[in-house]
Amino acid sequence: MSPDRVRAGVIGAGSMGQNHVRAYDELAGAELVGVHDVDSERAERVATEYGSRALSFAELLSAADVVTVAVPTEYHFQAVRECIDAGVDVLVEKPFVEHVDRGRSLLEYADERGVTVQVGQIERFNPAVRELFTLLPDVEIRAVEARRLGPPPDRAIDDSVVMDLMIHDIDLLLQILDEPAEVAAASTGDGEYATATVRSESGAIGTLTASRVTQEKIRELVVSGADRKIEVDFIDQSIEICRRSVPEYVRDTGSVNYRHETVVENLVVERHEPLKEELSSFIAAVREDEEPLVTGEDGLRAVELAQRIDGIGTPVEEFEIERTA
Repeated sequence: MSPDRVRAGVIGAGSMGQNHVRAYDELAGAELVGVHDVDSERAERVATEYGSRALSFAELLSAADVVTVAVPTEYHFQAVRECIDAGVDVLVEKPFVEHVDRGRSLLEYADERGVTVQVGQIERFNPAVRELFTLLPDVEIRAVEARRLGPPPDRAIDDSVVMDLMIHDIDLLLQILDEPAEVAAASTGDGEYATATVRSESGAIGTLTASRVTQEKIRELVVSGADRKIEVDFIDQSIEICRRSVPEYVRDTGSVNYRHETVVENLVVERHEPLKEELSSFIAAVREDEEPLVTGEDGLRAVELAQRIDGIGTPVEEFEIERTA
């Protein structure tokens, strides 16, 4: 491994893979050495755009120190397995795997081989989320609500809306609250809109909504505490804190009045591109031989809860409702 730059490659040159190619190309700590895709023409086109090379899978693993796996979820297990075989550290896009048991076997194998596996839960690297985590130790959390809504995608996505979109907020929920005790969920007939409610062992409530049929793009999370509400906008990378002042009685022109004000604080968050932050963190973990910020175990926990929600969330049109006259 170069003392100055890590040799990086990307497996999968679809829309997400292309973002990783661009980000590696722009990072000072990385050298983009190749791109692989089963569509060789697409790999060639993307690689050429960034002054790199389209390589076979074996050639890329031979040339790279680290790779991003950005192929459809059903191929994650095999692709990551081959990376581990080659001793190449890997960042695999979310969701980590289709089957939790196979994911555990991958992590055991990676541990045996000394290979770093990081899962691409990108919101962990959103500057607003990082700031949120610094605020939470002082909050007595009662509820967490997340909405991740948007219009129909312009490409085919095999993953459910829970595994595709909600899993971002599932990962954050698992970091904010303790273990889930109860889960309830529902989805529309086409499965493109889903909601879930999770009660943690401490009694706090998490409410998650994900949609691929909402025309407005919304990415937000609200933490409600005993004495404050914290609102996070993932897109704007902003945080707003609402607090209520201590109620007081005031005397004005001889009469007594009651006053209770709401104080709103807008935090200044230094904006950064989450993807570049994610890849920089991955490279640092590899260089320093440290556990990545988002571990394979984190990825498995998110998949487990997502599949639990998917299993409960029977499409609404499939419910048989008994009606009385």
